[in-house]
Amino acid sequence: MGNWVVNYWFSGLFLAAWLVLNVFLFVHAFLSFEKDTKYYYTRQILGLYRSTLRKQLDHNLSFHKLVGYMICLHTAIHIIAHLFNLERYSRSRQATDGSLTSILSNLPHQENDSWLNPIQSSNTTVVYVTFTSIAGLTGVIITMALVLMVTSAMEFIRRSYFEVFWYTHHIFIIYFIDLGIHGLGGIVRGQTDESMAENHPHTCAEFFEKWDDPASHCKPPQFEGLPAESWKWILAPGILYIFERILRFYRSQQKVVITKVVMHPSKVLELQMHKHGFSLEVGQYIFVNCPSISYLEWHPFTLTSAPEEDFFSIHIRAVGDWTENLIRTFEQQYSSVSRIQVDGPFGTVSEDVFQYEVAVLVGAGIGVTPFASILKSIWYKFQHADHNLKTQKIYFYWICREMGAFAWFNDLLASLEQEMEELGKVGFLNYRLFLTGRDSSFAGHAALNFDKANDILTDLKQKTFFGRPMWDNEFSTIATAHPKLAVGVFLCGPQTLAKSLSKCCHQYSSLDPRKVQFYFNKENF
Repeated sequence: MGNWVVNYWFSGLFLAAWLVLNVFLFVHAFLSFEKDTKYYYTRQILGLYRSTLRKQLDHNLSFHKLVGYMICLHTAIHIIAHLFNLERYSRSRQATDGSLTSILSNLPHQENDSWLNPIQSSNTTVVYVTFTSIAGLTGVIITMALVLMVTSAMEFIRRSYFEVFWYTHHIFIIYFIDLGIHGLGGIVRGQTDESMAENHPHTCAEFFEKWDDPASHCKPPQFEGLPAESWKWILAPGILYIFERILRFYRSQQKVVITKVVMHPSKVLELQMHKHGFSLEVGQYIFVNCPSISYLEWHPFTLTSAPEEDFFSIHIRAVGDWTENLIRTFEQQYSSVSRIQVDGPFGTVSEDVFQYEVAVLVGAGIGVTPFASILKSIWYKFQHADHNLKTQKIYFYWICREMGAFAWFNDLLASLEQEMEELGKVGFLNYRLFLTGRDSSFAGHAALNFDKANDILTDLKQKTFFGRPMWDNEFSTIATAHPKLAVGVFLCGPQTLAKSLSKCCHQYSSLDPRKVQFYFNKENF
């Protein structure tokens, strides 16, 4: 390392400066195209540059999982390869046939640390080397950490025992520390430069039987462990991670004022908050921490407020220990909560909803939250006669198991109904509510009162459907109604529903790019 600094310090410094300069120029040009007024009309055609880039970043979780799978695959290959190597080391150490491998394996371990075979004697086992060498022990720790992180990230554990997943996933710190020192053990060794002058393999390998002969021109080779390399791969990501954590800590320390607390049916808590300098876009999410419950746990929640409002809000459903404790605390006396910390907001695919002429919004249960933000924003846009609204039609599907869930945003839907009627835009919003619960009394009661003006369950003009949507029929109708437009389909819901909608988007998109095209977007956090 010292020789490298002496010989290549200028090249390294020049390369670092060149990279910093390129990053600066890219960010400067990016922000210029994104914000400068002179590019306003260009952005109208091309859309927001940030939006184009974000489409790729929105797949960050999928990319994260893919990287995890590849790490697991290559870890398995790495372990198996080393097990084969250790077995060969062991056989070579036990060999007494005087072969080259036997001579190399019997080089003394104590003399100048020039050994080549990590198996020190014929009585040393592979297991002993695995748990006593630096490379072996750190390898075991790395593997155990990886197994724990992968198994705890399974959807069942992540959904039902989020705290287990959250804490276990942070073992990655131990993983990377051990990975950084894993190569220091020097299990894989090479011949020293000095030894190469006295014993070059091309000229001396065939004379190995005479290496100990003082009259031989070939001296016994000397070996050294290869320098650790893994730190080079984790240094830059580690620095970025530390910088990101410092930034998040700084943002989280900014004071958050809770302005309103509302308890909704089906154990859903609404928090309305205010934070200096907080700015949001539709469909974004934040991380929330409540120190009185846990100092370390941060949980993501979609914002249900619109950018036009002077507060930001979230709806929290009880789905685990942390959320249940938070709701219980606010039910008892929300002033007893010493503090709420907020980090964000962070972008999602829902920010692109107004980039499409037609938008299809599908929410399942509490997955309706990003679309509440969108629908509120629409209400404000119509209130202020926003003529820059590109969207011509919105189809909104909300699928719930419990009837009480519809009460979360009933007032919002009722206001939208009234606003559309007053503005003569009744056809702008087509919403459908689906109740999938098995209580037949609701369905029978609704059927008996079907002729009434408003729905008997929600008091809205749109009737509630029972069962699940027939997506083929829905997509066929939308495709027929908008034969030449781009349709953005946005989902916040389970993976099974995502597969169905993705399939329909592909099936009902025309082969002719000038005709109807469906673009599938799924929330990932």
